[in-house]
Formats: sequence, C-alpha cells, structure tokens
Amino acid sequence: MNTGSDEPGEVAMAPKQTDSGDGAAAADGVGGTDTGRADEGRSERGLGSRAPEFVKARRFLHLSWQVGVFVVGLAVVVAGIIMLPLPGPGWVVIFGGMAIWATEFVWAQLVLRWTKRKVTEAAQRALDPRVRRRNITLTVIGLVIVGVLVGIYVWKFGVVMPWKIKDQ
Repeated sequence: MNTGSDEPGEVAMAPKQTDSGDGAAAADGVGGTDTGRADEGRSERGLGSRAPEFVKARRFLHLSWQVGVFVVGLAVVVAGIIMLPLPGPGWVVIFGGMAIWATEFVWAQLVLRWTKRKVTEAAQRALDPRVRRRNITLTVIGLVIVGVLVGIYVWKFGVVMPWKIKDQ
C-alpha cells in the first residue's frame, strides 16, 4: 500500500529513535524526522507516537497511554458504526476514531494517509468539467424518470390519503 505520494520509490518509515539524555529512547517527531518529503517543503510529522515525552520515557506509562488511546478510539469507532444505519454522522465519527488511533499507532496513520489521498483524488475527478456535466445529465434524466413514474401513478390511482378525514 503506497501511503505517501505517487512517487514509486517512496516508503513510509517510522521516526528515528534518539537518546534523550536520560537513557530512554524517544521518538524525534517534532521536526527532525525525515519522511522522504523534505524537498517538497512540507512540515509533515513522522510516523509514530504523539504521546508526551515524559509518557514515552516510562515503558509502563506509555503502554497504559496506548491502551487508553485504543479504548477511546474503539469507543468512537463503535459509536460511528452504530450511527451508520441510524441518524447521525456515522462515517465522520468513524474517521474521528481513526484519527484518535492515529495519534498513537502507525497503522492508523497509514490508513488515514491512504484515505486522505483517495478522497482528494475523488474530489479532483468530481471537479472535472466532463464528469460534472455527465453527473448533472444523469441526475436530470433520473429526476425526469421519477417525475414520469409519479405522474403515471397519480393519473392511474389518483391522490389517496392513507387516513379518512370524513369519519372524524
């Protein structure tokens, strides 16, 4: 899965580990991580944990942090899945849960990068004038067909209310 750009040689890499001075390894996610895009002028953070340094410095605290982030993200994703058939912004909530997971897990960061790239490509295709004309034409044809079918139904059966007002 190519998650960065459309360049064939690009590979997603975890941030480099540096010694923070107290003997604990900390991720260099602030600005020194090279993600292979430094020449593009983007200030995109590297992959990896966004936990505070004092949390990453203690193994048990960092593991507890990851469990907490996973549980909160899971609750949000499950709420989004429940909202899919019910009224509510299901997909938005699901992607919100993925964003919560992406603060801590590389796999979620990769999924979000891939999703963002695909949505951007779809938006660019939708803005193409030929595609817009085709979509408008298909919508108008569909509305005309629905209008004709409703007209035939009303002509054949008339407008009948499902309740009787005269009996009350």
